[in-house]
Amino acid sequence: MNGFCAVFKRELKGYFATPVAYVFLVIFLFFAGYLPFREKFFEMRQADLQLFFNALPLLFVFMVPSAAMRLWSEERKSGSIELLLTLPITVCQAVLGKFIAAWCFLGIALLLTFPLPLTVHYLGEPDWGLIITGYIGAFLMAGGFLAIGSFFSALTKNQVISFILSVVACSVFVFAGNPTTLEYLALTISPTMVTVVESLSLQTHYESIARGVIQFGDIAYFFILIAAWVIACMLVLEERKAS
Repeated sequence: MNGFCAVFKRELKGYFATPVAYVFLVIFLFFAGYLPFREKFFEMRQADLQLFFNALPLLFVFMVPSAAMRLWSEERKSGSIELLLTLPITVCQAVLGKFIAAWCFLGIALLLTFPLPLTVHYLGEPDWGLIITGYIGAFLMAGGFLAIGSFFSALTKNQVISFILSVVACSVFVFAGNPTTLEYLALTISPTMVTVVESLSLQTHYESIARGVIQFGDIAYFFILIAAWVIACMLVLEERKAS
């Protein structure tokens, strides 16, 4: 447990020790505020954040991998990963410490969007239950993308390659549930397989939560997705440590 806490504190402090975190936050908050208003927010005359939550999957596809690409690629490039893996901590503690720290950082980024809920509250009477579930879904989605990015960061020492691979993988999980994608797949595969692809889509489960419907299946999906990619990251690092 001490090893996990040490890595967690080191990683979280590391985000704010360089300008990278602040640049990330500025860019994320700019697009988080810009995208809802770009979609004619005021013309809708409806006090909610659905436009904001609808824009998050595409925004996270690029922003989360940019936050995740440094997790292990930077350690491998600088050679500090050898030192880290020889410390009296397990690979599991190191991976979880880095992952939870990065997830908390993304949570901070989401919390900094608080002016948006305050704005809709000023303009009308929003459904706060819907807003809260939307943020829960957004936080879980960020964790899913982060787990994917963590795996590819451990796979290569090149941060650019890690970023590109993560973006592609995250895009697959998002667009797999897109109606256009499903219509195209329906022409080539069986309806049963189309249903399976849709059920594996991250966006399908995220949109269900963002609509205010919190079901066990949707929550379980995100935790299984996160666990699978985090374990895959651990296996990559365990193999590297053994070699």
